[in-house]
Amino acid sequence: MRRCYLVCYDIRHPRRLQRVFKVMKGFGEHWQYSVYFCVLKEIDRVRLQSALEGEMNLKEDQVMILDLGADEKQARESTTVVGQPLPRVSGSGTVVV
Repeated sequence: MRRCYLVCYDIRHPRRLQRVFKVMKGFGEHWQYSVYFCVLKEIDRVRLQSALEGEMNLKEDQVMILDLGADEKQARESTTVVGQPLPRVSGSGTVVV
């Protein structure tokens, strides 16, 4: 079963930041500079966390993985955005600009 997650990160060093960004691109939608929306199976969430831990300095950096539940529509609708809207996702799962 898939669940929705909001992943937010604060990485202190530019090289580590680039590596974390590359990891995140493979797992979800880029919503803001350091914020991703991901719909993942449990094994993929574990893989994501492991990949992030491999790129981070655990003493300096921070990643939050927030579980938004299993209902993707409800997770998206529960998000309030002030200012510029989030990217829209087409029916095929691609981001529409």
